Amino acid sequence: MLREIGVSSVEELFHDIPERFRNARFSLPPPLSELELKKELAQLANLNANLDDYACFLGAGSYRHFIPSVVEHIIGRSEFYTAYTPYQAEVSQGTLQSVYEYQSLICQLTRMEVSNAGMYDGSTSAAEAAMMACAITSRNTVAVLATVNPTYRDVLDTYCRGKSLSLVALESESSSLPADCACLIIQQPNFLGYFEQLDAYVQKAHDAGALLIAIVDPTSLGMFKPPGDYGVDIAVAEGQPLGIPVSFGGPYLGIFACRKEYVRRMPGRIVGKTVDVDGNPGYVMTLVTREQYIRRERATSNICTSQALMALAAAVYLAAVGKRGLRQVAELCYHKAHYAARAIGKLKGYSLVFPQPFFKEFAIRCPVPPSQINEVLFRERIIGGLDISHLIDNGMLLCVTEVNTRQDIDRLVKTLGSS
Repeated sequence: MLREIGVSSVEELFHDIPERFRNARFSLPPPLSELELKKELAQLANLNANLDDYACFLGAGSYRHFIPSVVEHIIGRSEFYTAYTPYQAEVSQGTLQSVYEYQSLICQLTRMEVSNAGMYDGSTSAAEAAMMACAITSRNTVAVLATVNPTYRDVLDTYCRGKSLSLVALESESSSLPADCACLIIQQPNFLGYFEQLDAYVQKAHDAGALLIAIVDPTSLGMFKPPGDYGVDIAVAEGQPLGIPVSFGGPYLGIFACRKEYVRRMPGRIVGKTVDVDGNPGYVMTLVTREQYIRRERATSNICTSQALMALAAAVYLAAVGKRGLRQVAELCYHKAHYAARAIGKLKGYSLVFPQPFFKEFAIRCPVPPSQINEVLFRERIIGGLDISHLIDNGMLLCVTEVNTRQDIDRLVKTLGSS
């Protein structure tokens, strides 16, 4: 290789780098056999607190749910695992069909008319929805409810600053929308766990000539009214709860669905079903409104990757659990969370912060700083809730899903009572 590029030695290859910036020696351990290496890596991995050995009550956007083994089996197949963007329909029928089935399931789940093939994650879906609303309405202000996930609001702020758009936070339902408001973004249930008056916000946005964007929990839709039934214009979600592990924060899946009249403004890809010259069913990319395919000035987004593998995981999960199964998962989350909330509310010094209905997350006020409580919980092999003391004095946001057993919850309550 050195000879081919006209260099006589490795030292000459790095000659242009000043000597003071070079590290001539690396303190590397001796080589290991495969058996020894696997043992060492396992020891390193065990330094992490994993969710198989710890009871977890942490949510706030990333959730531990049971994943049927069929999900990993299907997405691990080489024809899906190694596939990327289906540029050539004639050799990508499997990938295209999987995306089409995913889109169909998302439309059924949200009761929206159109879904795309997936975005990076929930936060970028929300930001892309805001950009889409600005393009539709030709307005330059994005309004977001203060109870939306702070991380999502940070991503929205980044997008808006890049586009020279205004981002306005609404503190309550009584707050008025700006005159040039393109959209109102709310989260249902919100970051603090409780449900918003979604129908009232839909009316508020539409009365102002703005679109309503709802960030939803896909698991909750197995039990609660979907956004399409409220008259929402664009529905987005983090698809991670649908068959995708927590895995240190990614890769995840951004769900994005809207009303049919806005389809040509939708970012990303849309796969459609058609027939070939012989009348056999076939799948094609029907709409690809990216700068890669069309003139840059007409592109709706510069998101340029495919989340098809994660979309496939979500589709397999939804197909595996089915309508009744998803409802059962939602009901288990709901009842277990309320069991935990009732028990914690009886502890001395603890109280529920909000009286509104909630799904699987709820905020509690603690007698001491949550950071101290989480240290005690961790020693008991329990991962506690999110410290939200910056929002609520001594506040903690707890999450309970179907994987938390009654024994886990009772152990949490007992440890909280003694901490």
